[in-house]
Amino acid sequence: MSDEIFAAIAAGDKEKVVKLIAADPGAARARNAAGVSALMQARYMGQMDTVALLRPVAGELDVSEASTLGDAARLNVLLANDPALVNTRAGDGFTPLHLACFFGHLDAAKLLLSHGADANAGSPSRIAVIHSAAASRDARVLKLVLEAGADPNVQQQGGYTALHEAAMHNSVERAQALLAAGADVSVKSDQGLNALEIATNEGSKDVVELLSTRAKGAGSK
Repeated sequence: MSDEIFAAIAAGDKEKVVKLIAADPGAARARNAAGVSALMQARYMGQMDTVALLRPVAGELDVSEASTLGDAARLNVLLANDPALVNTRAGDGFTPLHLACFFGHLDAAKLLLSHGADANAGSPSRIAVIHSAAASRDARVLKLVLEAGADPNVQQQGGYTALHEAAMHNSVERAQALLAAGADVSVKSDQGLNALEIATNEGSKDVVELLSTRAKGAGSK
């Protein structure tokens, strides 16, 4: 049954999910081989209708699920009962802060940091909290983890930094926040490209202007 529900989620087959949990409500609490719950897998895949179907029958959320869904009230209860959960990891290696940041849950991220979440936590796939925050495309989340001490220059797979991410998507606000926190514009990806070169290649005109202006200013000193 657990394999079936993950297959249904992968196929985007909401009707199949309905049938499976009707036949066995326990299927909603299934986990895959990596230990990721069906609820989290549906959210990872952006299937919000399936998340809504699973949540009422999935039981109480664990710390990873609560972070993924931005349930700050549930997180507060969990962390009050067991503070060590704040830096625990989901089956795929992500901490609660990774998950809250990636999905843009500002209040949940604030709560986790107030309980001692590690703003520089990494993952087996070389994704640090700063990368999850940058991927959310929410400058508020990115600024929050930078203020908590996240390293703006750590590189993930492909050698990419958070500044590279901002350059790819023409996000001036995120780029400015990273530069203010000490992001190094000279860091190159594994393809040998720095943030300005990436911005140029992607047609990110606003970030090109920002980084070019910064480079001119640095050169005139």
